[in-house]
Amino acid sequence: MKFPSDYKVLVRGGGDIASGVIWTLFNAGFKIIVVDTKMPSTIRRTVSFSEAIFNKKWEIEGVKAIYLKDVNKINNDLLNDVVPVLIDDKCELLNETKPDILIDAILAKKNIGTNINMAKLVIGLGPGFACNVDCHIAIETMRGHNLGRIYKSGSPIENTGIPGYIANHGLDRVIYAQADGKIKHIKKIADIVKKDEIIAYIDNSPVIATIDGVLRGLIVEGYSVYKGLKIADIDPRLNEKDNCNTISDKARAIGGAVLLAIMNAKKNNQL
Repeated sequence: MKFPSDYKVLVRGGGDIASGVIWTLFNAGFKIIVVDTKMPSTIRRTVSFSEAIFNKKWEIEGVKAIYLKDVNKINNDLLNDVVPVLIDDKCELLNETKPDILIDAILAKKNIGTNINMAKLVIGLGPGFACNVDCHIAIETMRGHNLGRIYKSGSPIENTGIPGYIANHGLDRVIYAQADGKIKHIKKIADIVKKDEIIAYIDNSPVIATIDGVLRGLIVEGYSVYKGLKIADIDPRLNEKDNCNTISDKARAIGGAVLLAIMNAKKNNQL
């Protein structure tokens, strides 16, 4: 009988939603390998394992990740203790890692290279995945009644382009770059900000807080942003400051759904 520790999972993407999945599966006993881009555009960096790329190591709620340059340094002892994060935006390390399960958690709102033949079980998160075409299973990522729903046919809800509402704030709580250039921070994640306060600069152009609240997310300093890129996120609930360092309800729900999908696939002899 195979146990979770017998399965190797390759996760594409190390952002906050991906990290909720990674955290859940690691704690359930799976061996996890994460691949991401050289410069992840993660916003909620404090709860994203992609931060290991910039800091060499990162920890979220007791689970540790380390950045590795060499895939050959990965072994079972390492995978039992930490989550290795590698730079591989095109999933070229697939043959070296040989995963039993592949999860596309990039959340690009479209499929940017994952296919159903990459592993015995391929799971896609959010819009852009068609079951039995791109992946075996897809997971709903849109907030609401269907969040975390497991699809074995069809596709998750198409991207609406509208962020989920928090305390009656939707589009206005998310900040997008108004110009091209490199970003320089004035504020940091978990700071309390006021509407119209400067939180960063893109070259010489100020980035202005759109509402009062907690600066929950901010793209890494030095990132070369382009006009229209999501660069920051403000939570209007001032009492949520401590939550900047913990996995969100949404990420936990999706992580639980992925774990359930995997166990169901095992039950049905798909693994």
